[in-house]
Amino acid sequence: MKTRPNWPLRTGIAIVAVLYFVAIFAEFLAPYEHREQQRQTPSAPRSTIRFADENGNFAATPRVFGYRMADALTQRYEADETRSAPMLFFVKGYSYRLFGLFETDRHLFGTPIESPETPKAHLLGTDALGRDRFSRLVRATRFSLLVAPAGTILACLLGITIGMISGYSNRFVDSILMGITDAVLSLPSLIVILAARVAFPLELPPFTAAVLLIGIFALTGWSEMARLARGLVKETLAMDYILAAKATGVKPLRTMTHHVLPNITRPLLTQAMLILPAFLLAEAALSFLGVGLQEPEPSLGNMLSAAADIAQLKLQPLLLLSPALVIVAYVFGVRLIGNELKNDDR
Repeated sequence: MKTRPNWPLRTGIAIVAVLYFVAIFAEFLAPYEHREQQRQTPSAPRSTIRFADENGNFAATPRVFGYRMADALTQRYEADETRSAPMLFFVKGYSYRLFGLFETDRHLFGTPIESPETPKAHLLGTDALGRDRFSRLVRATRFSLLVAPAGTILACLLGITIGMISGYSNRFVDSILMGITDAVLSLPSLIVILAARVAFPLELPPFTAAVLLIGIFALTGWSEMARLARGLVKETLAMDYILAAKATGVKPLRTMTHHVLPNITRPLLTQAMLILPAFLLAEAALSFLGVGLQEPEPSLGNMLSAAADIAQLKLQPLLLLSPALVIVAYVFGVRLIGNELKNDDR
């Protein structure tokens, strides 16, 4: 009998895989350097791309048409049909190191660099400083999608270790470890993360900021995993095959790693899928509040801070909220995967 394809799980994996592909190949996908400013086009709308030339005739190659600022006070732009440039693929642009190893200047798409007047392909327009919003978004995706999973992995490892030790130990050790766990659980996590972050300098290099946030997430997010692991260990140790292993003289470490841990992996993975979106939202909240990754480096949170400008939000709602759409897509994909893991465990 053929089994029906698990579409929710496949959809979740596909969404997460696409986002990580974007994060890994951010420089290749970004047509422009994320810190490059174009002061003559701040808060510009997305570029107009058509299969037509300046005369309106059909063209096999898509062309990017320019625009000019019509009102500097309101930052209103008008289309400039007299300027256009071909949209090219695998075009030359700024140089970068692919995977940090190979020097290259190829990008997935863009317009040829001919002169400053050549229209550029701004798929999501530009921000208030004239920086390409799409290029910044793909770079922001890399930072946020690195910090949240790394923090989740460390928090889970710490929580599982403490929970398994507590579940296997005597009542005295169990009481001490679970007392510490309950104390951490009682603290408001976001407030603790915020307090821990502001204790360090705000101006930090991206790598240092990422390591700091990962450490903070690990130290503040392990308690729920520890409480779950402890309960699962207590439940599993009462089973007959574990009692038989103890009776035959199997050492405690081997019992935990070869008999207990493999049987509690699925619920622990489900819990990890709940922690992961929470850490992503915490990183975005820190950057939105100005204590996460600092400008000019982009993260999903500090890009969302531009949406605080109500006037711009009314003019370009989808462009300003594009980082939020990435967050929603990632959380949705992770939750689909987590739900299927939970359903399979029943």
